Amino acid sequence: MSHDEFINHIKSSMKVPDDEVKDQLDDFCEKCTYVSGHDKGDKPYEELRDHLEELEWGKQAQNRIFYMALPPSVFISVSGQLKKYCYSKHAFSRILIEKPFGRDLESSRGLQSALEPNWKEEEIFRIDHYLGKEMVNNILVLRFGNTILGSLWNREHIDNLQVSILEAIGTQGRGGFYNDTGIIRDVLQNHMLQIVSLLTMETPGSFSAEDLCKEKVRVIQSMASIKPEDTIIGQYIKSADGQKPGYKDDDAVPKDSHCPTFCAAIAHINNSRWNGVPILIKAGKGLHGPSRLALNLSPTLQESKTEIRVQFKTTSLALLPSTIPNTLTIRVQPDEGVYLQINSNLPGLRPGPRTVPMGLDLTYRGRVPEGQIPDAYESLILDAVKGDYTHSVRGDELDANWRVFTPLLHFIDQGGGQLTEYAFGSTGPAAMDEWLKKHHL
Repeated sequence: MSHDEFINHIKSSMKVPDDEVKDQLDDFCEKCTYVSGHDKGDKPYEELRDHLEELEWGKQAQNRIFYMALPPSVFISVSGQLKKYCYSKHAFSRILIEKPFGRDLESSRGLQSALEPNWKEEEIFRIDHYLGKEMVNNILVLRFGNTILGSLWNREHIDNLQVSILEAIGTQGRGGFYNDTGIIRDVLQNHMLQIVSLLTMETPGSFSAEDLCKEKVRVIQSMASIKPEDTIIGQYIKSADGQKPGYKDDDAVPKDSHCPTFCAAIAHINNSRWNGVPILIKAGKGLHGPSRLALNLSPTLQESKTEIRVQFKTTSLALLPSTIPNTLTIRVQPDEGVYLQINSNLPGLRPGPRTVPMGLDLTYRGRVPEGQIPDAYESLILDAVKGDYTHSVRGDELDANWRVFTPLLHFIDQGGGQLTEYAFGSTGPAAMDEWLKKHHL
């Protein structure tokens, strides 16, 4: 890639609503440079060091942030070379690392140990882009900023919690890479547990990074490891109309692949707040999931969906037999919003009340100006610049997350569990309905 191609790539990714933003983008691009380094050994890092020193010459600020959007197989070698040749001698240096952080608990700890000689914990930002999403961060405000919700947020009032991350796309030619990862490592162990921890953690002493992480780790440590019998796994095949290929149709995927592209599991937290409350976590690729929200979505957004569903217990009042459980739905993407389903009386001339479900719609669209909601990566990179670790995954938190899924991952890696096929573009394995009934969901 040439310098001009690099600049064009930056501009193609930016939204430019007016001339003022266009001028700001042009000014930003003038500050961007590109250094290519494909050679192995020390030479690329020496060239990068020389380039950085040239850029910093005569400037007071010489801070350096290295964003390593790289596979785990090269984390250690690259981070070691960056420390050796490119670590700032006059200001701070930080590294940003994308998930996945290992393959299981043991390999994750191995990566942590390998990073420790070169990088301090406070210099490492482990990026999970779901922690930068606006509605994920809104969970804390909904819980702790509203008495009407906070007082009901426990096993006495909540029947179950459900979190779903449904991707409309398949692996899109990346089947070879994905076959070594799978949906559990790709989504459930990180994105999903981040959401669950925010939903279920106790009240933190403050919203500081230290206090938030402490409570997130504490609640995940109270979660039992996921059992195979509480799990259903699947793999997508070609679409019903034959237009979309199946997972194994990718030439890079072995024909006997046992890699799950879908997983639903029931999690349990063994503490006084959540004991006995099932937590359904579900994620998959090649899915078309009907929304729980009674909203009119933009036509271009009828695709991937991430939703959180808090179902409250059914009223025990016999005089209103036709009520349904109150449900709070938080849509993370697309069309961010909050939706509360309640029971209300149907207007009309009739003896006695007649209950009907009604929704309180707090969709962001129309309430929040377009463009005001930042992209998740914008928030996370800005955090790294400011040295704010609130949305970074700490080492002990990573440890707790891997503990929950490692036994299940080893079971599946060894060929355990029956992969249920589902058509690309469907709602998932047909066996899901019976499986949900079995778990009273």
